[in-house]
Parts: sequence; C-alpha cells; structure tokens
Amino acid sequence: MTTKSDASPKSAPRAKGRNVLAVASGKGGVGKTWFSITLTHAMVLEGHKTLLFDGDLGLANIDIQLGLMPKYDLGGVIAGRISLKDAVTHFPDGDFDIIAGRSGSGSLANLPATRLQALSDDLLQTGKEYDKVLIDLGAGVDQGVRQMTGLANTVIVITNGDPTSLTDAYAFIKITHMARPKTDIRVVVNMAKDKKEGQAIYNKLLKACEGFLKISPPLLGVIRADSKVSECIRNQTPLLTRHPNCDAAQDIEAIAQTLLEE
Repeated sequence: MTTKSDASPKSAPRAKGRNVLAVASGKGGVGKTWFSITLTHAMVLEGHKTLLFDGDLGLANIDIQLGLMPKYDLGGVIAGRISLKDAVTHFPDGDFDIIAGRSGSGSLANLPATRLQALSDDLLQTGKEYDKVLIDLGAGVDQGVRQMTGLANTVIVITNGDPTSLTDAYAFIKITHMARPKTDIRVVVNMAKDKKEGQAIYNKLLKACEGFLKISPPLLGVIRADSKVSECIRNQTPLLTRHPNCDAAQDIEAIAQTLLEE
C-alpha cells in the first residue's frame, strides 16, 4: 500500500545530479559501504575525479573502513559550524575525496525538511566540481534516505543470497519506484559463490519486481565472495590498493567500466 509519505515525492520532484550515483541496500550487512568505497576507487583509477558522501549519518563508517580521522564531518555541517565544502577530506591512498558522517549522531530522517533540502542542494552544488559523486545511503527507507536517493541519476541496490536481504532490496526498489517511477535502478549481487549463483539470486529479485511492480531493474554486476575483502576491511586498506587483481576487485572494476562507458 502506498502511504502519503511514499507518494509525496511524485508531486514535488527534486533536482537531480547527472553525475550522482546512490548506493542502497535496504538493510545493513550486505557490503554496501565497502562497495561504495571500492567503486569510488575504481572510478578514480579510470581517471574520474570522484567524491564519496557518507549518507548513513547514524551508522557512518566510511572513515573507519579507510582508517581516517577527518578534522570535519557531516555533524559539523548539520550543526551549522562549517559548510559542506569545508567537510571534504582527501583520502590520499585512493586519491578521492570523502565527506564523512558522524556515527551515533542520529539519522538524516531527524533533520527538519528545510535543513535536509538545504543539505541536498549543497551536495549537488559541491558535486559540480567532480566527475562523479557517490552517495552511500543509510539502511532503510526513511525520509532522509528517500531524499538522498532522489538526488541520484542512477541508484545501485546491493543484495546477496540471504532471504532478508532480497526482501529488503525489493522493498527499497518498490518504494523508490513508487515515489519516482523513472528512476534508473540497477542491481548488484554481492558475495556470490560464482557468477552463476549471482545470476540465480538476481533472478529471484527480478521475478518479484516483474510480477508485482511490472519493472525489470537490470543486473549491473555480480561480485564473487573473496576472502581478500574481509582482510582489507580489517586492515582499513582499499581492496584495489592491497589486492588489485583478486576476483572481487576485477568484478568491481567491471561494474565501474560499465557505468563510465554509459
């Protein structure tokens, strides 16, 4: 059932950034933040100046995965102490910029609508200085997540073979499609045993989307399960720096090339 909050964006469309991609999962624990970091790095390696925005304010962890201690973060922006541009931190090992969140500081959903809109406008303005902007969305489908989703020209939904992951990915796709039917939604299957298993997982999600929503979000790519990923996360080192030739790295680079060729 469509609620008023789900339907309201139809009557009040927001401006989009043509260079903005949003990464969503519907739930935590599927590798969304790791994927966002690695995809950002892959785009830089292809010669594109890229900004990574941590939109998961309450559980922000991009800086933690990268081993960074930013002087400024999104908490200072929301408090009005600094501008969004001042919150940009360069990550030299990957040669890309990030805007870090502040873990435990609450959700974007708690922001007043006017402040949330101002933050969105600032992000689009700051993003004009980059070839690509990636938004690592928070889990769920609250107001803040929907607002940030609406800024993106393409939305990438990450899932894996876990039934709850598929259910939550479908729920996110449903709400996003209901709010903005023309949204370009792509699917990435993470942590698959092999490409065949990844395709089978995607087919389950596709069947639900076609059966109930009458849409067919395409498969952007399958990322194979790779022990090198957890090793890099433990060592707070980007995968494409530490293990650039492993299976997962190759899969991410293929996804980046697909997006950039378009």
